[in-house]
Amino acid sequence: MKKNIIISIVTLALLVMFSLSAFAGADTVKFGSIMNLTGHQASMDNPSNNGALLAVKEINAKGGVLGMQIDYIVEDGKSDQTAVTNAVQKLISIDKVDVLIGLADTNYVLAAGAIAQKNKVPYLDVGGTMPSIPDLVGDYQFMACFGDNVQSAALARFSYDELGAKTAWLFIDTASDFAVTLADFFKETYLEVGGKIILEDTYQTGDVDLRAQITRVKNLDPQPDLLVTPTDGSMSGLVVKQIREMGLDLPIVSGDGFDTPLLKEVAGELADNVYYTTHVAFGSDDPIIQNFIAAYKKEYGREPESAFSALGYDAVYLMVDAIRRAGSVEGNAVRIALGETKDLPGVTGMLSFLNGSRVPTKAVTIMESMKGEVNYVQTVIP
Repeated sequence: MKKNIIISIVTLALLVMFSLSAFAGADTVKFGSIMNLTGHQASMDNPSNNGALLAVKEINAKGGVLGMQIDYIVEDGKSDQTAVTNAVQKLISIDKVDVLIGLADTNYVLAAGAIAQKNKVPYLDVGGTMPSIPDLVGDYQFMACFGDNVQSAALARFSYDELGAKTAWLFIDTASDFAVTLADFFKETYLEVGGKIILEDTYQTGDVDLRAQITRVKNLDPQPDLLVTPTDGSMSGLVVKQIREMGLDLPIVSGDGFDTPLLKEVAGELADNVYYTTHVAFGSDDPIIQNFIAAYKKEYGREPESAFSALGYDAVYLMVDAIRRAGSVEGNAVRIALGETKDLPGVTGMLSFLNGSRVPTKAVTIMESMKGEVNYVQTVIP
């Protein structure tokens, strides 16, 4: 019996030593990042990835988190559903990431989120704005951005009150869940405040000739006061360019899918009298915003391409803040800490998850494109 006790004590000591050595060897926090670095989503996800990389560099230079450096592992989703799911599966199963961030479109976030939820890996969606994403995916899913309900309501009220638009044409990209959701919420608020939709039309991502639909609105008599064009970044410039080339100079409004370099690259000076909602105004004198711009310019030799760069940056800091408060990288502990986030300063605003919601409470910024140059208009507090 004495021999068995000695063996048990030795075994226990070895287990303790193994556990301690394993903990000591865990000198990194593995941040998985899924971004569509190529394909039609690249104009939004590359800035997001750049912002995330900048945040990781800053945090690691200051000692990392919980005494560990961040190992940032990014996979390209290639703007393809199958590639996204394969990439997320690799990050979780092979790379063994502790947490996950990324993606700027609802369709891809839902695909990635299902895998993260199944494996109980906390996942912070960078720019997919459909507000029901966390509920559809599960309790390990959070958003770093506001929801489409918030930006659509802000855009609808701005259109009716500030632009004086009492009637509108709604032109929807039905291949995008983001665009369909944005359109639904816009219509709901616009009708509520007194506006009228006089024509609805559709197209799909990848369509190159929209002239038939534009002709229908051009032939309306009387013309609508406003053209509402919910779409993602890949189609933003093309939609505006073809509308303007066909002689329609009415105000165009859209959501944060218009916050992409492609708007100017494709439409150029035809991107005139265009308004869109987004997540930050880089022209603000807020020191947090200006410090981010300076750091981004130093790192990449250019100013941030869009608000998605700031969303990627904020997503990393938001996740790191939760890990610090959790005192652990264990999935459930991080999930709980994320849900308790309150008044965390970010480039895209003060970040809080309130009343059990996993969609942050944040302000909406409205920007104006005049001949391809973008200017700040106003900030709307929900």
